[in-house]
Amino acid sequence: MAQMDFDNFSRRERQHYYMNSMRPILDKNALYSDTTEEYLIPAEPNPYTEITVRFRSAKNNIDNVYFVCKGQKHLMMKSYSDDLFDYYEIEYQLDNEKITYHFEIKAAQLVCCYDMRGVAKTTEATYEFVIIPGFKTPKWAKGAVIYQIYVDRFCNGDTSNDVLNNEYIYIGDKVRRVDDWYQNPSSMDVRNFYGGDLQGVIDKLDYLHDLGIDAIYFNPLFVSPSNHKYDIQDYDNIDPHIGKIVYDEGEVLQDDQWENKDATRYINRVTDKRNLDASNRLFIKLVEEAHKRGIKVIIDGVFNHCGSFNKWLDRERIYENAPGYQKGAYVEKDSSYHDYFHFYNEEEWPYNGSYDGWWGHDTLPKLNYEKSRALYDYILYIGRKWVSPPYNVDGWRLDVAADLGHSPEFNHRFWRDFRNTVKSANPNALILAEHYGDPSSWLQGDQWDTVMNYDAFMEPITWFLTGMQKHSDDFRADMLGNAQNFWGSMMYHNTHFTMPSSQVAMNELSNHDHSRFLTRTNRVVGRINNLGPEAANQGINKAVMREAVLFQMTWLGAPTIYYGDEAGLCGFTDPDNRRTYPWGREDHEMIDFHKAMIRIHKENQEFLDGSIKFVLSEPNVIAYGRMRKGEASLIVINNSEETISRDISVWYLGVPMEAVMERLMFTTEAGFDDTVEEEMVIAGKVHVELPKTSAVVLKYRKIPRKKFLQFE
Repeated sequence: MAQMDFDNFSRRERQHYYMNSMRPILDKNALYSDTTEEYLIPAEPNPYTEITVRFRSAKNNIDNVYFVCKGQKHLMMKSYSDDLFDYYEIEYQLDNEKITYHFEIKAAQLVCCYDMRGVAKTTEATYEFVIIPGFKTPKWAKGAVIYQIYVDRFCNGDTSNDVLNNEYIYIGDKVRRVDDWYQNPSSMDVRNFYGGDLQGVIDKLDYLHDLGIDAIYFNPLFVSPSNHKYDIQDYDNIDPHIGKIVYDEGEVLQDDQWENKDATRYINRVTDKRNLDASNRLFIKLVEEAHKRGIKVIIDGVFNHCGSFNKWLDRERIYENAPGYQKGAYVEKDSSYHDYFHFYNEEEWPYNGSYDGWWGHDTLPKLNYEKSRALYDYILYIGRKWVSPPYNVDGWRLDVAADLGHSPEFNHRFWRDFRNTVKSANPNALILAEHYGDPSSWLQGDQWDTVMNYDAFMEPITWFLTGMQKHSDDFRADMLGNAQNFWGSMMYHNTHFTMPSSQVAMNELSNHDHSRFLTRTNRVVGRINNLGPEAANQGINKAVMREAVLFQMTWLGAPTIYYGDEAGLCGFTDPDNRRTYPWGREDHEMIDFHKAMIRIHKENQEFLDGSIKFVLSEPNVIAYGRMRKGEASLIVINNSEETISRDISVWYLGVPMEAVMERLMFTTEAGFDDTVEEEMVIAGKVHVELPKTSAVVLKYRKIPRKKFLQFE
């Protein structure tokens, strides 16, 4: 084409050409990409495959967009357009190595970047999109609603297996059975037992199914002397005290007896093969019954340390004379388990107490993997055993997983072997670890699937909605309603996850280590030892709890309910957070609200694995959208003491400029309303009016034009 001769253009022709050549000002809010299946195809690619990367802009709004990867810029081509957006794509060949990338956008004289933060002047490596070829997480776990059960406190279905008064000694005193189910935990609670067991869980499976959960996460179930069971005594067997006791001979300790070698009733209960086999069979039944209801089962693996009662150590001399067991490393120097532990003094046998304890605790002997290949292999065997028939567990939660060995290098090696072992036995098993801080080195596709999401979920939402630290140890007015801090924390900590890990991350409001979220809403700093348990129930704000649950069920990841949260259970941090489930005293309105939110979560696919987009950020108010295949939801939370009224642009979420959105949920101080009502979208905006301490979920779904015309 010949070059235009602008010198011969009339003034009017020049103006006309200039106007036709102009582009609208760059609409930065319309720019979007992520690594969900809408923008990365396939979303979990295999090594050495070709992928398609997609980018979105407002229609006719940019000149060029480049895919920038490994220092090279690749021009993306416009593949298609709709009424609102242009979509650009590029095909890219992967090898077997992780890649990172961002986008560069040009619009007239403006050049900017787009990464996990959104639009930025320049990119930073921390915020680049990441693809790890071959990294897949179980499909069933993406957005799965998980229910955490602390077995001793959930339901007593079989009183014959209850721990007996004076049955044995634990941490300096004799254990006690609590007869009053509703009694609050005491300050030294680890030796108090309420009698919850696996039969109780089986009895309540229909309740859990009706609630709508997809998976149960159990705190440890293996033979252990504590009620929390994070001090494993025997990894091969379910504890008969929560399982089945068929042989029940022996005596409890008398007043003058203070050694567990004399606790014959306890010894028979936890060492007799008849009890262990019966308990394992009951667990098999539980898993089968859960699976019949479409409920997966995740168990807790405590492999960093064991307990001083453990059969490999046997400091309590439980197994010393029990038939069918070898001598423990505490008892005998020549024990085959000697190298499972590190002893500081090699001259103290018999009964050598100079072993290394986790954080110095002699009740928690540190397992010495580096010095024992036998131990290494045995824990791998345990990992495989419980996800294989006949047990068929669906996943592991790994306690303090990053501290397993004595160096990061060793730990990474072990968890690579653990993953290969578990996944070869059950490819759909979830591997989920407890971890504080940056988990990215563990989430490279060769070790853990994901983590308990403290940093990118529990912490930010707790600070924003309550101003409280998650243990109720501190209140900060500057963090309450601080939307800037909230989004900043979410944005930064989410960079430590790739999308496969984010979609299965365990998003809890409460758990066995932290105060109950409902108690945090009272903004009271303290614990039961200085305030008493009743203070945890006073001044609570159920409206804030509803905001939190609504957020939990609409955010990216696997929403996880700590047993009793749905029934209005309160409690300061450990041990008060381990109160019994309040059967017969439930807050039924709170249960109904959880049911409604779980239903909304599961019925709308964008909440399971869709994209997420920040929409609004101002003091005490946040809004975000979830998007997937033409459907979109808007979530707005008003945590202020005032009514807010906003016209919010929703066309950025893919909602047409003129449309109808359905109100799926509306929470207020008075309660909640899940009656579907319609809200009009006019010129790409929807009007939202929220009273104080309230939240709303609005949903757009494609509807036939004929149906829409009746609203025009």
